[in-house]
Amino acid sequence: MNGSQRRGTAGAATAMFMVGTLTAVSATIASYPLFGGQAVRYAVAAAVLLLVARLTGGPGARPGPRDWLLLLALAATGLVAFNICIVEATRDTSPATIGTVIAAVPIVLALVGPLLERRRPAPAVVASACVVASGAALANGLGGGSFRGLLFSLGALAGEVCFSLLAVPLLPRLGPLRVSAYSAALAAPMLLVLGVAADGAGVLRTPTAGELAGFAYLSAVVTTIAFLLWYDAIGRLGADRAGLFAGLIPVSAVVTTVALGIDRPGPADLAGAALVAAGVVVGLRARVAPREPAPPQPVTCDAAPIGIARGSA
Repeated sequence: MNGSQRRGTAGAATAMFMVGTLTAVSATIASYPLFGGQAVRYAVAAAVLLLVARLTGGPGARPGPRDWLLLLALAATGLVAFNICIVEATRDTSPATIGTVIAAVPIVLALVGPLLERRRPAPAVVASACVVASGAALANGLGGGSFRGLLFSLGALAGEVCFSLLAVPLLPRLGPLRVSAYSAALAAPMLLVLGVAADGAGVLRTPTAGELAGFAYLSAVVTTIAFLLWYDAIGRLGADRAGLFAGLIPVSAVVTTVALGIDRPGPADLAGAALVAAGVVVGLRARVAPREPAPPQPVTCDAAPIGIARGSA
């Protein structure tokens, strides 16, 4: 494993561990209007990321029309729709069921991620993703619920997958900092509009001290830092191997509840954590197929078409 891969591994693990703390921290803002609170969270994160991009990122590449479409799709599915599906799912099913369904993220990324990068899925990585997903589901407690709750859980799964896969074609051109900033900036007004529709004038209010602390943590850590680390890891490891670390989310949730004195881990939590760890280790050691070069593109020179094959990035 070279230095870039080690950095990607550390970044993916840290990002997903941070995301796993969201469940416990979200309890501090449970009484705040949902969509208004999420809009504030993403707006603050976008402001911080854009400021960092201006101060340290240089001029950078400007998003083209295709980039903006992908960014809009990423914000609408991976951030806005994901939040809506989570909220609706919790009304009809248990958090354990939602977590179990979302635990399939590593499997989807292991199968689809390589195809977007023009390479074949690695059987060992897919098998490792299945182990990781099983461990994550076990740590979540499997759960149960209604058919409607299951459908919204699947919607949340799709949103989580889109959050990673739609970024794949954007990262080489814009980089993780700008992809994180632009997606958060686009999600904020979408959520605000939904909040006005749902809560009217009560979409925003002055937060309590506890809510302010919760929003500060969610904006700075779970959104700003975790987004940046996650997108950087996808660029270094590929979506398939980075996706293995999504299995750390329920493990992190268990660790956070223990650290806060809310609960103690049971045998299923410990067994699930062991499966996740084993799957990640095996998946990172697996060999992946090299990226296939793009097909030859015809180029006109002196009215004569010449086929030129682009090398892989």
